[in-house]
Amino acid sequence: MARELPKQFEEFGEARQKGFLKVKNIKDNGGKVAGVFCTFTPLEILDAAGFTPVSLCGMSGETIPAAEAHLPKNLCPLIKSSYGFAVSDKCPYTYFSDIIVGETTCDGKKKMYELLNEIRPTYILHLPQGERENALDEWTAELRRFKNFLEDKFGVAITDDALRRAAVQRNEERRARMRLTEVQKSVPPMAKGLNLYTALDGAGFIFDPADRVSMLTNLYNDVAAAYASGARPVSEGDKRILITGCPIGGVMNKTVKTIEENGGAVVCFENCTGIKAAYQLIDTEADNIMTAIAKRYLSIGCAVMTPNSVRVELLKRLISEYKIDGVVEIDLQSCTPYTIETHFIRRETEKLGIHYIALETDYSQSDSGQLSTRLEAFLEML
Repeated sequence: MARELPKQFEEFGEARQKGFLKVKNIKDNGGKVAGVFCTFTPLEILDAAGFTPVSLCGMSGETIPAAEAHLPKNLCPLIKSSYGFAVSDKCPYTYFSDIIVGETTCDGKKKMYELLNEIRPTYILHLPQGERENALDEWTAELRRFKNFLEDKFGVAITDDALRRAAVQRNEERRARMRLTEVQKSVPPMAKGLNLYTALDGAGFIFDPADRVSMLTNLYNDVAAAYASGARPVSEGDKRILITGCPIGGVMNKTVKTIEENGGAVVCFENCTGIKAAYQLIDTEADNIMTAIAKRYLSIGCAVMTPNSVRVELLKRLISEYKIDGVVEIDLQSCTPYTIETHFIRRETEKLGIHYIALETDYSQSDSGQLSTRLEAFLEML
């Protein structure tokens, strides 16, 4: 039975633009804003300090020429786009940020943050990038330094009680995100992957924590209710695809949309906006809440980690739970950690008898035809 998708999908899609005025209102009322880039940024510390975190990741090629006046052309498009929006003063979120929080996840971002610091004060978190014996102690100490910096710089008190409350709230949001992603376990899935990803990304621009959870929950309820009453937005015969790799906000149409227009159903996003950043919770009852926060973030399975067994094990689990037919890795140009790691991911998926394809792309449209041809052939093979 054909039915329209819940209207809330459209609301999430517009959230990034609507957020500009909301951030201005936060600033006008004396609030503090922190621009962030990465899933390793400990949001609970910013929450407890009274900041509103907002993502500054660039998703458009529009500002890349401005960035290339300072950055090399053969650099990750996400880095160039993000810096381009800042240096050309085209991003209200950067403009309103009292502080930008960066992290040492990749060399390109580290050096870009030095330039960004000349535009807005930028604090760098030094992330241990391996499974070493003292990694958790190092990361916990790094988060404590960050907490102390915020307290001294902005005259705030970040108490353990405030951190626990923030962790409880963030855990609630993560559960709401996971509940929404799990509608895709159904056969056929309950939603188009493109719509689902747009909602998950847009939720980051709904700045009131309770509103964020409420809207995610309401969307889940609406999607489930529509499905229960007979709505089938995806054909049961479409091949079930898992997306892994880099952040894909800037390449959605030429990848995910192409897949879904050619007989594929994207049922699982493992990458940053999807499950990787949502499935692990903080132990809010732990004796040491700062260590609990550090432990949760340090266990994120990103390709910057060496080795990166967490990502491999998560992918194996998701392939089973979401009944995956094929894995599509989408990596951004010049993202060395992910493009090298394709070797391991291909090997592990093929051990499971699952077909795998790796695509490397950027924010331009110059390779759209080539990507379409490769994806069509991949889906036909499935």
